[in-house]
Amino acid sequence: MAKLLDGLFVLDFTHALSGPFCTATLADLGCRVIKVEAPGAGDGFRRLGPFVNGSSAYFSGVNRGKESLTVNLKHPDGIRIIEALVRKADVVVENFRPGVMKSFGLAYEHLSSINPGLVYLSISGFGQEGPYSHLGAFDIVVQAMSGIMSVTGVEDGGPTRVGVSVGDLIPALYGVSSILAGLHQKERTGKGCYIDLGMLDCLTAVAENAIARYWATGDVPGPIGNRHPVITPFSTYTASDGYIVIAVGGDAQWRDMCQTVGRPDLAHHPDYETNELRTQNVKQLTALLNEILYEKTVAEWLEALQEAEVPCAKVNTIKDVFDDPHIRHRNMIVGVQHPIMGVQEVPGTPIKARGFDDSITKPSPELGEHTDKLLKEVLALSEEEINRLFVEGVI
Repeated sequence: MAKLLDGLFVLDFTHALSGPFCTATLADLGCRVIKVEAPGAGDGFRRLGPFVNGSSAYFSGVNRGKESLTVNLKHPDGIRIIEALVRKADVVVENFRPGVMKSFGLAYEHLSSINPGLVYLSISGFGQEGPYSHLGAFDIVVQAMSGIMSVTGVEDGGPTRVGVSVGDLIPALYGVSSILAGLHQKERTGKGCYIDLGMLDCLTAVAENAIARYWATGDVPGPIGNRHPVITPFSTYTASDGYIVIAVGGDAQWRDMCQTVGRPDLAHHPDYETNELRTQNVKQLTALLNEILYEKTVAEWLEALQEAEVPCAKVNTIKDVFDDPHIRHRNMIVGVQHPIMGVQEVPGTPIKARGFDDSITKPSPELGEHTDKLLKEVLALSEEEINRLFVEGVI
């Protein structure tokens, strides 16, 4: 079966996490993604563990499905190779600091003069303009500056980083959606566009609940643990053998929960009858629910609450995720044959379009693995010319 984005050609000048996760998602959807790397060095994530047989599982997971082309961007012949590829490309993605691509002679203004239909995405810490645009950023930096760390963690505790790199991953996904919007614009007008995506901008955008609360009340939100600021009960609770999440969406569901846990009297208790009252009295209600729920195991409560259609879940470890039958059924953990590591299990794509292939079968490339093939196939260079470029340090 075809993939959703079959036929699109992406030149990938990304490194670390935000850019590579964006282009890996494009590869999952069928784009031909050519990862451009420096000869002999490549993406620095190739040298970050964990390693299996000397190969980075971290790098492999976010660079699956791509081809690797090594090109010296400081050499005139290297730039000529890129310019030739740009003529055939639909998309360019880069996540250097502002000005780096221009220093190579690969700014949007130049590349769009070669290919007016080019969609060119730049991901940077703070965008191409603004007081902070010259600064570098990592995930934790933009988590801090966006305010997200200030509302994450236990109540009365210090700021806490979200346990996955949302400062990189959220911009990556905004990057995918912005590229699709750019390609739609190209289809309508024949002209591409330049997209300036700042990591801090993206995390500010998803801080919507905290921003809404501050604007509406003037109160500065802080960490409140796992509970919801305005919905109760909506948190983690303690069963006899572990943690369970319960998320009660309204008063009718609250009554169903009370019946299920054997305390129908709580449904009309003057402190708990409405969601507003339950939120006002959240601490005493949490202590009471923990006392009730400790009487049975997580599995027992899940069976009863799911039967009553009260949203709930076990707090899974990552091992539990690997073993979960639903996640396996949805192909969200899949095996990919890697030439060095063997079968590597990686997350599948959550984008499942009926009638289209959502499988992930191609591993990440070794450094420069496809250089000869690409130069011959795409640019029709001879063996002699490729050998010359190699000897002169261009590839």
